[in-house]
Amino acid sequence: MNYHKYIINGFIILITSLLLFNCASRHKESLQPEQVSTPPSQTKPEPIAEKVVEEKETKAAQDIQKSESKEEAEKIYPEAPKEEREIEPSEALEEAMGIYREALRAWDQGHIDDAISFLDSAYDLIYHIKLPPDSALIQDKNDLRLLIAQRIQEIYASRTGALGENHGSIPLVENKYVLKEIKSFTGKEKKLFQQAYKRSGQYREMILDELNKEGLPRELSWMPMIESWFKIRAYSRARALGLWQFISSTGYRFGLKRDRWIDERMDPEKSTRAAVQYLKELHSYFGDWTTALAAYNCGEFRVQRIIRNQRINYLDNFWDLYPMLPRETSRFVPRFIAAVFIVNDPGKFNMSLPTPDPPLNYQEITIRRPIKLSTLSTKMGLPPEKLADFNPELRHKSTPDREYTLKVPAGTLEMASSVVNSLPRWIPPEATYFIHYVRRGETVSEIASRYGTSISSIARLNRLNRRYLIRPGQRLKVPGSSRSRSTSVPSRNLSKQGNNLIYTVRRGDSLYLIANAFGTTIQNIKNLNNLNSSRLDVGQKLVIQSGTPEGAVFYTVKAGDTPYKIARRFGMRLNVLLSINGLTKYSKIYPGQKLWVTENK
Repeated sequence: MNYHKYIINGFIILITSLLLFNCASRHKESLQPEQVSTPPSQTKPEPIAEKVVEEKETKAAQDIQKSESKEEAEKIYPEAPKEEREIEPSEALEEAMGIYREALRAWDQGHIDDAISFLDSAYDLIYHIKLPPDSALIQDKNDLRLLIAQRIQEIYASRTGALGENHGSIPLVENKYVLKEIKSFTGKEKKLFQQAYKRSGQYREMILDELNKEGLPRELSWMPMIESWFKIRAYSRARALGLWQFISSTGYRFGLKRDRWIDERMDPEKSTRAAVQYLKELHSYFGDWTTALAAYNCGEFRVQRIIRNQRINYLDNFWDLYPMLPRETSRFVPRFIAAVFIVNDPGKFNMSLPTPDPPLNYQEITIRRPIKLSTLSTKMGLPPEKLADFNPELRHKSTPDREYTLKVPAGTLEMASSVVNSLPRWIPPEATYFIHYVRRGETVSEIASRYGTSISSIARLNRLNRRYLIRPGQRLKVPGSSRSRSTSVPSRNLSKQGNNLIYTVRRGDSLYLIANAFGTTIQNIKNLNNLNSSRLDVGQKLVIQSGTPEGAVFYTVKAGDTPYKIARRFGMRLNVLLSINGLTKYSKIYPGQKLWVTENK
């Protein structure tokens, strides 16, 4: 046994030695310089150590070059996006916002080129953020992209503005246009002016604080005198709202929220902060206050378009533009200057001004459910409208269905805290209007009659003039509840074909509305018309009723009959008689005509 072990061990050692020798030979060959097809005399092997040293030196040089490039890039864009690392979309947005703020700081310090570089960097960062279609960050991304675009536009516009000029005050020119407005304020508008001046006391101290923070002229505090007569809920024909008369799009642009419960355009403090930022932006854009004020009234793009059409670069002063501006805008600036002249020296213009109201003094309480302000006011022993006046941004004069900070008069906080928990939860009313699209030949009177409302209500809700002019396709708000809406499909599109009643679909119709209007069900309409879906097309013919109505009999019309008389004779409601016979209140009936009637319907 031992003999065999020695033989086997010797055999293993022999094989191992052969393998090691073979590997050593291959390793030696690999260390030889690469052979090229050149004569032996031209072949010069490169020492291995020298080659390794040269490769290290080359790599070190490349690393230094990369480091210098990276260092240089960081000098230009300290917070530029790093392509080497993956970051979350939310982090990328935060980083882009940080770069955006750096751009604003650079701009404020006068470093315009650096500001533009920062904005380019921020835009590049958010451009590469990939978000799924249902991401909650999409709106944030779009908002930031819009902000960056607006700032770039402002920076380039400010380069062409008046440079080196002192714009800390508004030039008050006493020309014929201003004198005309002074005459109006001290004459036919005297009472309005005095009332507005009295109301100004509630808000002007707060407005001055906001203007001072941004270093804007104090005279701008009198702008609400011209915009709204210092009325918090003032509403214009252009749908501008509040103390500073913001339209919804501009309000949104400067952070004023608007939803079912609140409209911050009516919040005096928030709207003032928005107005100050807007004025600051306009001044940086145009370079002088009078043109900026005109742009505040009619929009910067309209004023810019008028300046561009001048074709003479230096004719961009407000008084050069005056003849080409809309009448309301052209009057806005001289009216503003006139108001400033009067409040600064009322005696000069034989004007007596009342004592301004005291500033609003309030405390705040947090409420987390809807409660009616009038109910809370009454419980606190205050006038019913007192809390609504302190919180004008509340659209329904109630707190929203979420946490809300309510203003209460100073000294009433404890009382409000003790009362608020005992109040019932307030349920807001349903929509108080619905939409009607005007068809050719319709009048306001006819629409009001059809929906059971008044002409004046429709006119007031849609701000129609006294002639009540409407046009085909116009979108009208019609006052009414959801109950009246359910019967808003008029029967005049209902026709009778044999024993069938046919309805012609119009814009805005749905199976739900049609079924409610004609006292049937959606499924019944689908069955009668072999419909597989609820989709309707304008002009589509629908069978509303097939065959004789249940319990109905024919009645032959006699001379002197009217639909009203027939309905009364059979104890029917007039609209039921008209509906089952495909008639309207304007339809003519004639002797011998067959009508369906039902008793006690």
